[in-house]
Amino acid sequence: MVTGGGGSVRARRKETLDDRRDIEAELSTTGARELLTSTSAAHLGYIGNDGTPRVIPVGFFWTGDQAVVATATTSPKVAALSARPDVALAIDAGDTPDQARALSLRGRASVEIVDGVVPEYLAAARKTMDAQAAAEFERNVRAMYHQMARIAITPHWVRYYDFGAGRMPRFLQELVEQNQS
Repeated sequence: MVTGGGGSVRARRKETLDDRRDIEAELSTTGARELLTSTSAAHLGYIGNDGTPRVIPVGFFWTGDQAVVATATTSPKVAALSARPDVALAIDAGDTPDQARALSLRGRASVEIVDGVVPEYLAAARKTMDAQAAAEFERNVRAMYHQMARIAITPHWVRYYDFGAGRMPRFLQELVEQNQS
């Protein structure tokens, strides 16, 4: 068995399987599924080419395994994510503390330049438009983009929070419990 700073190969593989189970458990909650299939924008966090952090609003489409973001090939995030693929993605909902829900993902982005339009870009747009508007949007998009960048984010860590239901980060839960004593 090979060992090193990270422990044995078997232990690291077990951690990976446990992480995958944790991710699947978080993503299977009703609230997480609702946020992933919602029309809400997400916030993408990444490190820019100048080494400073960025957080930008993005549209996305959840494939079941990845969050896909599409953009112009000339977008600054394309070069930045190609060089530094570690990202965070957050999807929020709710206007009051009791309604506040959030899904946070951390993972790696892969960037692929595709000819034409990224299919998930059109699928995300269809969620917000009637058939006639979606057809018009697709015609316009196909005329504008000869190529697009498809950014696929594979989550390596996921947490779903529902503050009104008491599902919150551990440090907040501990604080609440301390103050209830």
